[in-house]
Amino acid sequence: MKKMTFALCFANRGFMPGELIHGARNDMAAALTRAGHDYIMMDAELTRYGGVETRDEGRLYARWLKEHEGLYDGVIFSMPIFADENGAITALQDAAVPILMQAYPDEIGKLDFAHRRDAYCGKFSVTDVFCQYGVPFTVLKPHVVHPLSDRFQENLRDFAAVCRVVNGMKRFNLGAIGARTTAFKTVRFDEIAMQKHGINVESFDLSELFAKVGAMGDSDPHVLAKIERLRDYTDVDLVPGRNLLTLAKVGVAVDSYIDAYHLDALALRCWNEMETYLRICPCVLLSELNDRGITASCEIDMCSAITMRAMTLASGGASAVLDWNNNYGDDEDKVILFHCGSTAQSLMAKRGTVTEHRMFAKSDPGSGWGSNEGRIRPMPITISNCQTLDGRIVVYASEGRITEDEIEEGFFGCGGVAEIPDLQSKLIRLARGGFKHHTSICEGHYKDVLKEAFTTYLGYDWVEID
Repeated sequence: MKKMTFALCFANRGFMPGELIHGARNDMAAALTRAGHDYIMMDAELTRYGGVETRDEGRLYARWLKEHEGLYDGVIFSMPIFADENGAITALQDAAVPILMQAYPDEIGKLDFAHRRDAYCGKFSVTDVFCQYGVPFTVLKPHVVHPLSDRFQENLRDFAAVCRVVNGMKRFNLGAIGARTTAFKTVRFDEIAMQKHGINVESFDLSELFAKVGAMGDSDPHVLAKIERLRDYTDVDLVPGRNLLTLAKVGVAVDSYIDAYHLDALALRCWNEMETYLRICPCVLLSELNDRGITASCEIDMCSAITMRAMTLASGGASAVLDWNNNYGDDEDKVILFHCGSTAQSLMAKRGTVTEHRMFAKSDPGSGWGSNEGRIRPMPITISNCQTLDGRIVVYASEGRITEDEIEEGFFGCGGVAEIPDLQSKLIRLARGGFKHHTSICEGHYKDVLKEAFTTYLGYDWVEID
């Protein structure tokens, strides 16, 4: 998980007991330290009690925030007492990062004027005005929460994930290596819709990649290093030497696009030219990229690459694109999620084995070396995907788990049995909504995080399938 830094801002209101702000500054610093994050906050001496009340104090805080631009991932607006909305909106209307609204609870036995906070009410005063100004913010359960509580640690975990997704998705570079896989109209996408959401698409022709591969020498140090990386990453002992060498060359060529164009994510045309002419299947290369933090989708599924990147940012771990592939017996809430071998090694139950892709071997033996086979390990998962529709990006997410149910040995590729509550209803909604046969997963439950990031801050459309 990336260590985050949060800018702290504290509310004040003249007739309330402002002395309570001093304790809040200490509480919030302790909470963030406990959560493993850093923080910055304006010197307490610059305003009365170290909080923000008046417009002038709000302007002072806004200037301080501007001076520290780029040093923080989000803002936490702490309300130890009833807040003055004029100072708050002046301070934060140009923050340009996610803002968490936190309000202190009152305590029974401390409702006298010297101790009463009224932040329960004051939080509405602030959120109302932020809505009027069109400034997005995050509110989490419970409505009031003490910074030193375990519940606030949960809030910090979720807000940090929201900040990672928002800041990482606001602008990023997505590569399309090869044309859309001819047989799959399901993976069509609207490049202009993506650009409207800050996603810059760079397109490359497979012929150029093939030329790069052809120009590489067998003893090229980058190629030899890539072979060693693949040996360390998974079991490649079955792969013939010539095919392993070609896999490494393709990996180096893909890395050259990532480096030259600063790609944060990519989708690759993975069949059938690579199998026909290069005699490899690039699954294991995509697997390794996902474990490196470079989101990599197969079959030129650019939309899956979008949700995969968001899920990687949210979870701090790898994501994977998978087919909604098979029923699991008569259990209507279980499905086998599968792909040929592009699943990140970190999501697998044990070290994978790189084999010859059985579908290509059936008609053209020796053409499909590179499928990283294995099983997806048991874990809680988030599932998500999106589509471009009439200039918009429309996204869904749900949650479930990969079970310990076994999949028979004859089942090739990398798969796992997912249990998803009310799965049949969800599948109907996906089918009627025009979503593809792919979904993407990550470890952990992040549906609410994704919904908050996509809808509150990034301007995506959301389809509720639960």
